[in-house]
Amino acid sequence: MLRGEKTATAGLVDDDEAPLSPGDRLALLGDDDEPVGVVEVVDEHVIPAGEIDLQFARDEGEGFESVEEWREAHERFFERPILDDTPIVALRFRLVEPL
Repeated sequence: MLRGEKTATAGLVDDDEAPLSPGDRLALLGDDDEPVGVVEVVDEHVIPAGEIDLQFARDEGEGFESVEEWREAHERFFERPILDDTPIVALRFRLVEPL
């Protein structure tokens, strides 16, 4: 994130979390929960996993070369299968300031 290589992230829908809006700013925390930067939300949408495209997968900055690689990695991370209709929070952001 601090190098600008990661400009997107994906998560599962959490009914307890308030949605983010373009312009919202978030602190990036380091390994010891210290602030290391600030990002600004560019876009957030809930979409079916089947609509995640290669550009989004690449924008996550994890080296994914296919949507299938993206899906497999997220299934391991979320510890559950991701089906085409699984709702995914697709978040795009930009680095505002490294600290």
